[in-house]
Amino acid sequence: MCLQVVAVYGTLSDLLSVASSKLGIKATSVYNGKGGLIDDIALIRDDDVLFVCEGEPFIDPQTDSKLPEGLLGSHTDWLTLNVGGRYFTTTRSTLVNKEPDSMLAHMFKDKGVWGNKQDHRGAFLIDRSPEYFEPILNYLRHGQLIVNDGINLLGVLEEARFFGIDSLIEHLEVAIKNSQPPEDHSPISRKEFVRFLLATPTKSELRCQVIKADFYMSYCINKSGLNFSGADLSRLDLRYINFKMANLSRCNLAHANLCCANLERADLSGSVLDCANLQGVKMLCSNAEGASLKLCNFEDPSGLKANLEGANLKGVDMEGSQMTGINLRVATLKNAKLKNCNLRGATLAGTDLENCDLSGCDLQEANLRGSNVKGAIFEEMLTPLHMSQSVR
Repeated sequence: MCLQVVAVYGTLSDLLSVASSKLGIKATSVYNGKGGLIDDIALIRDDDVLFVCEGEPFIDPQTDSKLPEGLLGSHTDWLTLNVGGRYFTTTRSTLVNKEPDSMLAHMFKDKGVWGNKQDHRGAFLIDRSPEYFEPILNYLRHGQLIVNDGINLLGVLEEARFFGIDSLIEHLEVAIKNSQPPEDHSPISRKEFVRFLLATPTKSELRCQVIKADFYMSYCINKSGLNFSGADLSRLDLRYINFKMANLSRCNLAHANLCCANLERADLSGSVLDCANLQGVKMLCSNAEGASLKLCNFEDPSGLKANLEGANLKGVDMEGSQMTGINLRVATLKNAKLKNCNLRGATLAGTDLENCDLSGCDLQEANLRGSNVKGAIFEEMLTPLHMSQSVR
């Protein structure tokens, strides 16, 4: 150890240059007597004792010689971290003692084991976000989770998981859960929905779904549809909108344009969709029991077929609807009214048509293999039903 008294002037670079010349070393860092890293010469007081090093962590010479040989500089020495360009000064014991099994503890428990990279000032380089690292370091210092306003808790949680701070992860998950607003399941009005429509660019996808993160399942996404129950959405342009799992029960969708809309698993029970445009609509496993779909158009001239596979259509009234090529495979149409419908080329394989009124329907080239037509009415069909269609 070499002690000298020098005049301090100019900039920090000037000081390091003078120290290098006077001490015969390549000085890269300057510490005050308490181990604080000096990054601005204005922080130096007249009576300060400074310690200059070539990049190694600060070791207080007054305590260094008093430590047992096995612990010399291993847990009490100060060190500086360069986290994403921001400097943090702390002790090795802070990083090691509270979470001894964490990544940080393994990185700094024993000097040189991980081969930690250091910058020109001797600070250990960590390529993570300093904004999210600061609450983690403070937690390791005093055991309390303190996060400044404007800091995203999700970001801190991700960093805690990265560094393996298990006890902090639990605190953050609880804090995030408590910060979530209570779920609002009240129905959305026509006025509110029209406002959403007007605010959405025409080329953007509008998803009518609630998406929330389950923080106890590692961000497993839980989706549930929005509640439009009883809303008047008649005559609206709803093309390409994602209504997956939405509650549209008892809605008025008469004359609405639902071309290529996604209604998969949506609840349309008791709704009115008379004269709606349903070209290319996706209604897989949807529930439209008791709904009215009279004079609807499912037929897309471009060849895109509407898909109602597995849908619950018990007791629906679809009289006069255009359904050329529609997919109704394994759908339930028990007691449905399909009078005068165009079902040319439709897929009705495995469909339940029990007590269904199919009078006046065009079923040419329709696939009825395995369908249940018990009690179904076929009088005045435009196309005779052939035995080759294997109905039951």
